[in-house]
Order: sequence, then structure tokens, then C-alpha cells
Amino acid sequence: MFNKLKYILPIVMTAILGLSAHSVFADSNAWDKPVATLGTSLSSTQKSETLSTLQNAANITDSDELTVTGSTLVKYLDQNQQTFNADSNVYSSALIQKNNSNTGINVKIVDFNGSNNITTITANQYKNAALTAGVTNATIYVTSAVPIDGSGALAGVYAAFAENGETLNQSQVTAAQDEMSTLSDITQANKGTDGYTDSQLNNAVTGAKKDMANKGDNLTVNQITNIVNNQLEQNNLTTIINNNQKTQIINLLVKIQDSGALKSDDFKNQAGKLMDNIQSNAKNVFDKLNTESNRNFIQKLFDSIGNFFKNLFG
Repeated sequence: MFNKLKYILPIVMTAILGLSAHSVFADSNAWDKPVATLGTSLSSTQKSETLSTLQNAANITDSDELTVTGSTLVKYLDQNQQTFNADSNVYSSALIQKNNSNTGINVKIVDFNGSNNITTITANQYKNAALTAGVTNATIYVTSAVPIDGSGALAGVYAAFAENGETLNQSQVTAAQDEMSTLSDITQANKGTDGYTDSQLNNAVTGAKKDMANKGDNLTVNQITNIVNNQLEQNNLTTIINNNQKTQIINLLVKIQDSGALKSDDFKNQAGKLMDNIQSNAKNVFDKLNTESNRNFIQKLFDSIGNFFKNLFG
């Protein structure tokens, strides 16, 4: 009996301490006011309506304002100017609330006059990109007066952090943009596929980031591959994500590791919060995945511990 306890107790204590550390973390760097980042191509009427739309969604009446231009897109998203240049139109806009508690990252895409005009980037893709870029504890509202992919809003988020003295690491921002493109392409390729949702993909990638951070910041490609395989299985995507797409995800995670994102003490905590957020917002999807074969590692661990003590003392 005691030999068994010798092996199981360290696991129990590690899990408990990890959960405790996770729960007490807090960030006290809230901004004085939220920041509204408004696309430079908006007409005066569109600008006014966009600001009202964002402030109403956030239930506030006052915010700082920041104009996002083509040059902002180039600076944060496309320094090689393969897609954007200084004259690029910018319509998508955002309002960023930096919180002073351990809330994680949340993104809400807000309809503009009854229409969702963000045509390409999903809320979960915004969240994952923000995590990789180094954003912490922020609620972000996104909208556009015209149908557009939504890149301007993302550039605005990064600009808002810089404006508040929290300039993000450019290597991480670049990796985040690669991530946005990769996950968007995979979701578009699997659109309409039975058993696939964007939430599952983004939860798998977020889970992979968290698993990587748990193991350190110098993982081999083989280690990252094993993590990806595990996350695809947990999110019921093994038979949906093809080998080429899996390779893209692995290469993306290598870039994220190389960017230095995993070195941040906040990263693992924020990744955990983001997984909770994604699963909560797609509860109908993840409830179906909560089967014996797909339950997460921690649940399986505590099940095995419970069974161990039941057999030991029963």
C-alpha cells in the first residue's frame, strides 16, 4: 500500500499546487480608460456609429481614441508589405478594456447595424493571436461598418497596448499573424465538414500552447508533434485535420516557441484561461466531446486517483 502511495502522492500534490497557483495569479495593470481603435477609412458618420456600437457593447460612455491607418497594418501585421501598405483601407475597429484581475482574454465580434461585417477572422482566432502576441487580461470588442476581413481591428489591439506603454514583442506579433492566417485557412478548408468547428481547432491549438509551456521553452519538433497529436485527439479532430494541416499547425507552434512567447510567466496562465473561455462559449460542442475517450488529462488523473483510493480502502 505505501509503495503505491509513494508514487501517487507526488502527482496529487503537483496537480493541487498547480491549480492553486493558477487560481491566485492576478494582473494589476488595468488602463485608466478603454481604448477605441477606429479605422482611418471610416467616414465621419461611420466613425461615430462605430464608436457608439463598440461603447454600447462594452456598456461604457467614455474611451480614449486611436486611429488605425495602413501604416499601422504594415507596422504590426505585414512589415514586408506583401498584403498591406501605407495606403491600405482600414474599416474594422476595436475597443479594448484592459482588466486588473485574472480574467484572461475575451473577444466579442459585435454586429454593426444588425450585420456581422467581420468576414474572415473569428473571435477565437482573435483570441489565440492575442495570446501569442502577449496580450493579457483584456476584453476586446470588434466591429466594422463594411464587410472586411478584420485585420485592422487586430492591428488596433496591438497599437492600443503600445499606446498604454505595453509594447508587445514584434517576434510574437509576427508569429501571431502567421497563426491567424494558418487557423483561418484551416477553418475555411473544413467549412461544412461534419464534426468540425473553429472552436475545436482553436481549443486544440490553445491546449498545445499550454502543454508546451508546461514542458519548457526548448521543445523538439517530435515533442511538439506528440502534443499536437494529443490535442487533436482530445478535440476529436484526428480524422478531420489532414496531414498537411497538421504539419502547418506543428510548424506554427515551432514559430511561436521561437518567438519567445513561452518564456513569459503569464503565457501558461492565460492559455488556461483561454481554453476555459473557448469551451464556455461553445458549450454545446464540448459537452459532446466530454466522453470517456476525450476527457482531458486532469480529469483522467483524478479519476484514476479516486479509483486507486476506492480500491485501496474499499
